[in-house]
Amino acid sequence: MDISVVIPLYNEEESIAELVDWIKKVMDDNNFSHEIIIIDDGSIDNSWQIINKLSNTNSDVKGIKFRRNYGKSAALYSGFEAAQGNVVITMDADLQDSPDEIPSLYKMIIDEDYDMVSGWKKKRHDPLSKTIPSKFFNRTSRKLTGIKLHDFNCGLKAYKNELIKNIEVYGEMHRYIPVLSKQAGFNKIGEKVVHHYKRKYGVTKFGLERFINGFLDLLSITFITKFGKRPMHLFGTLGTLMFFLGFIAALWLGIYKLYCLSHGIEAGLVINSPYFYISLTTMILGTILFLAGFIAELVSRNSPKRNFYQIEKTLNYKK
Repeated sequence: MDISVVIPLYNEEESIAELVDWIKKVMDDNNFSHEIIIIDDGSIDNSWQIINKLSNTNSDVKGIKFRRNYGKSAALYSGFEAAQGNVVITMDADLQDSPDEIPSLYKMIIDEDYDMVSGWKKKRHDPLSKTIPSKFFNRTSRKLTGIKLHDFNCGLKAYKNELIKNIEVYGEMHRYIPVLSKQAGFNKIGEKVVHHYKRKYGVTKFGLERFINGFLDLLSITFITKFGKRPMHLFGTLGTLMFFLGFIAALWLGIYKLYCLSHGIEAGLVINSPYFYISLTTMILGTILFLAGFIAELVSRNSPKRNFYQIEKTLNYKK
């Protein structure tokens, strides 16, 4: 099979049929063998009924329904598990991503041997409340990760099948799949300017909390990329350094007290000095950091997968 199109959605009943027809037209015009995998992330509208109807009339349409809303990352991960195409295309269901981009994305993966190609919505049709924070996050992501992409969070992306089978998308990490890909050893990451359309139906499903979650996940993915397999290198080093500094400070206080006693110089009690408590606190923090590194090392070597979701129903697909 040439292409798997993975579409996570939540309450997008107005646009599903139109999007599927658009995708099928592109596939037929280019003679691509394909499948369309639609993941209903716990919608409370008629999205699943529409997916069911489309699946009954077209065997290329496959559906996965979650019991409740687990988030876009879980939906993508479930779709990646089901995908069988040589190239996997992801896109949002709100008709802001254009299926007309699929042939060129497919060509970049097959002919130019990219592991992954990320869309770049160079001209966005979104309100400033989305575009300004997005520019900040993209700039920060580029600096912290070293991956030179303009739009990490673009839903329109293309992947080699091998790549999506070797990464785990969890939490809010769908924004940082390029980082997860690089971490997994897939380093040939490209970018393509894509068309972006105004939302035709409904409203965005993401609120202000996504900016906080995105920032926290950026810190998390940065840490995982650099120290995920060796947390002791970070925490152990910081802990040892802090303990050493605290110990030296406490030792200096003790030596100074002995010096004063041996020379008949009046000196107060060591425990009355604020430096004693600073040095003691530093040693305690150093010990805590060292133990945190040790525990993190144990966890990283024995941790199971972090994704959890419950599938209620499937269409044309069995896991």
